[in-house]
Amino acid sequence: MTGRQKIEAAFSPGGTPQIPAVICYEGIYVRDHWDQLTSCPWWYIHSPHVEQQVAWQRQVIERTGQDWFWLPSFLSLKERADTVLEERPDGVFRIGRGTGKKEKLLRPAVGGWSPGGQPQSIRPARLAQSPREVDAMLPPPQAFEPAVFRSEGRADLARALLGEFGDRLLPFCHVASPLWGCYALWGFEGMMTMVAERPELVAHACGRLLERARHDVGAAAALGAAAIWVEECMTDMVSPAAFASLNVPFVRQVVEEIRSAGMWSIYYCCGDPADRWDLIFSVGADAVSLEESKKGFTIDIEDVVDRAGGRCTVLGNLDAIVLLAHGSREALRAEVARQVAAGRRNRSRFVMSLGSPVTPETPVERVRLYCDLVHELGAG
Repeated sequence: MTGRQKIEAAFSPGGTPQIPAVICYEGIYVRDHWDQLTSCPWWYIHSPHVEQQVAWQRQVIERTGQDWFWLPSFLSLKERADTVLEERPDGVFRIGRGTGKKEKLLRPAVGGWSPGGQPQSIRPARLAQSPREVDAMLPPPQAFEPAVFRSEGRADLARALLGEFGDRLLPFCHVASPLWGCYALWGFEGMMTMVAERPELVAHACGRLLERARHDVGAAAALGAAAIWVEECMTDMVSPAAFASLNVPFVRQVVEEIRSAGMWSIYYCCGDPADRWDLIFSVGADAVSLEESKKGFTIDIEDVVDRAGGRCTVLGNLDAIVLLAHGSREALRAEVARQVAAGRRNRSRFVMSLGSPVTPETPVERVRLYCDLVHELGAG
């Protein structure tokens, strides 16, 4: 079976005879391991040329060995024609042909947007306090028109990647849950305060963010994605009642939108699920993915599949922080085997995955070993 066939089977009621292997948040992995993954210059990630984008992604895909790949949208034909990248002794610059505007590009920092390692958070100078202020910050997206989207060239890179990898690997996209999207609006402290004190305003914001999620689902379908990763972060810190009223109804609508567009949904719910298991499954996603045990809570894959009971696909949650990065080959093999066996008990509706992104100190060879072990031990 190809990787795509394995994942498609895992999403089917009959399950898969061969367990597929994936990693989550491939973009973080690529950012932190660029020189190990590809011989292409780092600034190819900004290239306006489809062939240069495919060149680096081809090397990443072949080096990693997983069974799916992220499907990106791209610059429009007009934007590509207007963009020039120049590598100079003092850096790499993006130059607008029409305006002559020059921008120096900075290589992404390993570990992300906090180069010094200090805590980072969004802290708005002033919190939106009314529906009108929320609407001003979250204007509705334009009606999505697939034909226009494609004619502008925004699906050109996706088409090239699908032409090369789409037959053997499953293409997927990302969408944020509406409640998680409120973090960008209010920051962590503001979001949590609003959930506690102004739930009606949070619900209004979630409605606006739902419109954006629907737009993103339409774009994913136009690109040719087969599945969408629905990201949920920090909402284990709100009460189960708030989760039920401010999260579940909106995620359920995102899931329904994905399904109506002919794609599968994967609900990645970060944090401790202990007091909201039924709520997580109630969104009706085709698959559920959870973190590994950490931060003082335990999520055992055996327990997850017992709760799922074959009613949806489950993604594995192999420890990416300690085991993948530092564990012995024997320990990694044993945990892959344990999770694969657990997945078989979910009617083989199982995709082996990591609980969180690959860490910067994890060698690329370890990620490939993980994928190879899954393919060996999950062969059936």
